[in-house]
Amino acid sequence: MVPDVIGGPSLGPFADLLSSTIESILELVLTSKNVFIEKKSFAELSAYLNRIVPFLKEINWKNINDSAPWENVIEILNRQTLDAAQLISDCSKKNKVYLLMSSRFISKRIENITREISRALSCIPLASLDISSGIKEEIFQLIDSMRTAEFRTAIAEEEILQKIDSGIEKRSVDRSYANKLLVSIAEAVGVSTESSALRREFEEFKNEIDNARLRKDQAEALQMDQIIALLERADAATSRQEKEKKYFTKRKSLGSQPLEPLLSFYCPITREVMTDPVETPSGHTFERCAIEKWLAEGNLCPMTSKPLNNTMLRPNKTLRQSIEEWRDRNTIITIASMKLKLSSTEEEEALNCLEQIKDICEQREIHREWVIMEDYIPILFKLLGLKSRDIRNLVLEVLCVLAKDGDDAKERIAEVDSALESIVHSLGRRIGERKSAVALLLELSNCKSVQESIGKVQGCILLLVTMSRCDDNKAAKDARDVLANISFSDDNVILMAKANYFKYLLQRLSSGSSDVKLRMAKTLGEMELTDHNKSSLFEEGVLDSLLSLLSHGEIEVKQEGVKALLNLSSLPKNGQEMIRQGVMRPLLDMLYRHTSSQSLRELVAATITKLAFSASSETCVSLLDADEDIYGLFSQVNLNGPAVQKSILQAFCTMCKSPSAASIKTKLAQCSSAVQVLVQFCEHGNSNVRSDAIKLFCCLTENGNEAMIQEHVDQKFIEILLKVIKTSEDEEEIASAMGIVSNLPKSPQISEWLFAADGLPVFSRFLAEVKHTSSDKFQLVENAVGALCHFTVSINQQRQKIAGLFPKLVRLLDLGTSLTKKRAAICLAQLSENSQSLSRPIPKRQGLWCFTPSQVELCPIHRGICTLETSFCLVEAGAVEPLVRVLGDPDPGACEASLDALLTLIKDEKLQSGAKVLAEENAIPSMIKLLDSPSPRLQQKVLNSLERIFRLVEYKLRYGYSAQMPLVDLTQRGTSNVKSLAAKVLAQLNVLHDQSSYF
Repeated sequence: MVPDVIGGPSLGPFADLLSSTIESILELVLTSKNVFIEKKSFAELSAYLNRIVPFLKEINWKNINDSAPWENVIEILNRQTLDAAQLISDCSKKNKVYLLMSSRFISKRIENITREISRALSCIPLASLDISSGIKEEIFQLIDSMRTAEFRTAIAEEEILQKIDSGIEKRSVDRSYANKLLVSIAEAVGVSTESSALRREFEEFKNEIDNARLRKDQAEALQMDQIIALLERADAATSRQEKEKKYFTKRKSLGSQPLEPLLSFYCPITREVMTDPVETPSGHTFERCAIEKWLAEGNLCPMTSKPLNNTMLRPNKTLRQSIEEWRDRNTIITIASMKLKLSSTEEEEALNCLEQIKDICEQREIHREWVIMEDYIPILFKLLGLKSRDIRNLVLEVLCVLAKDGDDAKERIAEVDSALESIVHSLGRRIGERKSAVALLLELSNCKSVQESIGKVQGCILLLVTMSRCDDNKAAKDARDVLANISFSDDNVILMAKANYFKYLLQRLSSGSSDVKLRMAKTLGEMELTDHNKSSLFEEGVLDSLLSLLSHGEIEVKQEGVKALLNLSSLPKNGQEMIRQGVMRPLLDMLYRHTSSQSLRELVAATITKLAFSASSETCVSLLDADEDIYGLFSQVNLNGPAVQKSILQAFCTMCKSPSAASIKTKLAQCSSAVQVLVQFCEHGNSNVRSDAIKLFCCLTENGNEAMIQEHVDQKFIEILLKVIKTSEDEEEIASAMGIVSNLPKSPQISEWLFAADGLPVFSRFLAEVKHTSSDKFQLVENAVGALCHFTVSINQQRQKIAGLFPKLVRLLDLGTSLTKKRAAICLAQLSENSQSLSRPIPKRQGLWCFTPSQVELCPIHRGICTLETSFCLVEAGAVEPLVRVLGDPDPGACEASLDALLTLIKDEKLQSGAKVLAEENAIPSMIKLLDSPSPRLQQKVLNSLERIFRLVEYKLRYGYSAQMPLVDLTQRGTSNVKSLAAKVLAQLNVLHDQSSYF
């Protein structure tokens, strides 16, 4: 209801009419906003009428008396207002398509109403009225504006009407034209473009036309019939059943034999049936292009020889329609008659038939529709199962042409049993057939109802992804376009990702809803990705999307984001990039946060472990920069379950082998609580946690931090380690436990603890593993020999226990790694230090000479009786030769240890005898070669040993010359101590003056 805005006393019929008119105008202003069409025009009309209201109210208040002019004006105004109200009502209720088709008429009616009101207002004697000058001026301006107002159809609507006019005029527009036109109409009036909605709207439009006929508006009905005939060519305008009914009714009326063309169909110039006939003023008809070419050569009619030019030619629409009808008739008969030929067993005949069908389909859209209605599609799919490659390829091409006919054709193709499966099967065949198959799939994928089925065909997406990377650009692009069309489905996107096509997964991960992001991240976290895939994903920007998930409010989203990062971080360069982009901060925050679930903590810890491995191979990337992060992360070992504990310990083990290892080891070793936790965890109930704790503690003891060891290592801890070595099945854990023992300081107390725990046989049994070539076995032997060094430090009370160890150590000099050789040589050196005191003196002879036993062979070094079991003599054990061979090892540490063992033979008063043994074993040349070693400490030891040996003239003369050049070189490039020692030896060799102080 319009609010009561009119006051004043009632002055009879005139006043009542005036009040009614004002009310109608106000009502009209409100309802004009509800129209479906020409909104702008109605708004302009409403604005004009609204400007009249103040004037009418003023008249009403002034109690102007009735008079004929006034009554006439108000009646016109009231009548036009009611007409406008009726028009608004119609435009708010009638079918939207009908209103659009009537939009020109509606605009014209609005214009007529406006001008009629303007004419009525101009009859008012404004000059004589007692009203305000402002109102008078407003009415003068209003009259002028309304008199000249022009109402035109909206641009978008006018464009549609022009296309309709053009289509009606041409008469032969194809279905695609009608389809596009119908969609444009739907969009213009705000109707869904879905087929069902379009068909429903079109039916309502036709009902509106029927109502027009009932109103006996024949002119309008005739115009609308032409529009209906045009739009009925659109797929959505007519149901499949209606089209088929019309087609088969027409086909039955045509007979079964093609007709010959009439003579009038032939062009007199080309002698061929015309396509675009044009008529001359004389009544003769020619093919347009033929007569235009004729006239280009001369301006005379070929039939009458009278002057003729192009401007005189007129289309012969009647003849053209007759020719088209004749062609359509023969084409329908031809299509209907060819189905049996396709079933022929002759390949050549089938190919010719397919070529003919393809040609017919390519001529006009309506031909494709006829072929489809003749039910050719199932027949074509049967042919697709034949062995002939040529037939299959041509069938796919025909189907592709048919699919272009519209969504109905695409749906018919997809509805055939196993149709999509057959097409997908062709994707796996030779290139020609593959190209045709993917082109057909591309056409089908443009139909929304078929899109859903394509991705469900087994192997389809995998084959499309494979084709998207083939060498044929057209086929590759078609495959990518099909993938784009079916990427609306999350399931399809996931299948694409599993086929290594991540484009749409990354798009959803970046801009999808929370649920979609969750699903995409979950897919990434669960997939078995190759290193190439992981690298490609990072290059395409997956990291930013995953990092954003870590700050998501939902725990589940965070968890899947971390799981995806965990999967991708196994590639070191990805892990390094994650660290550079700051992934550690949110990961540590999630690990520290009490609200994080246990499963999330476990994933975070596992990811940190992977990142630690990535950082271990890159010098410029550090996993943990701040001390508080190092201590904070390690503190989580005590606050979480075994899975998190294991991951954190593994991360620190990896960091202790990285470029930043020294800093990490120092900080952990300085943290008494951290070391205490590790010692406790060395007897943890969970074998995995215990193993990683032992490995990390082994790393911390590598630096020989005696203060840390003295504080935390006692006899009980030694027993714990021995128990692990004896009972564990994890060889890496065993090697680390032995590594801890190996790294302990060499002291009588630790040796005593080891002897007391019966550790010697425990370590000795691993020496046999030297025969194996795996790195794990090597480490076992290396650390076992390192541990055995504790047993050779002090042998006073334990000589019998280690007697069997000596030959095993000698054998390791030839079989072990460089580290094994080094540690074996250290053991031998320590044992050899005791040989002099353990060598038994020769017993004095007693009784008669003839009855004394044969002379006992003396040790050339110790000048007593040496045996392998009692004195650990290197000569008696045959260790000198393998020790000399170790001097040639590329590892300076092994060389130095071997040299230390050999130098025990020339210690103190044993110089003469020891040098002789070394010379016999060719050790001295090997020692001279070590002067080129990169180790200054080794160089110094060699120089000291040569200085002693060259005190003996015999060896100075024999080896001095070969030593000169290396010695001179050391005086030029060595350290200050090395230069000085080299100069001293050169002075011995008389190369330098013995008083020289240059070095």
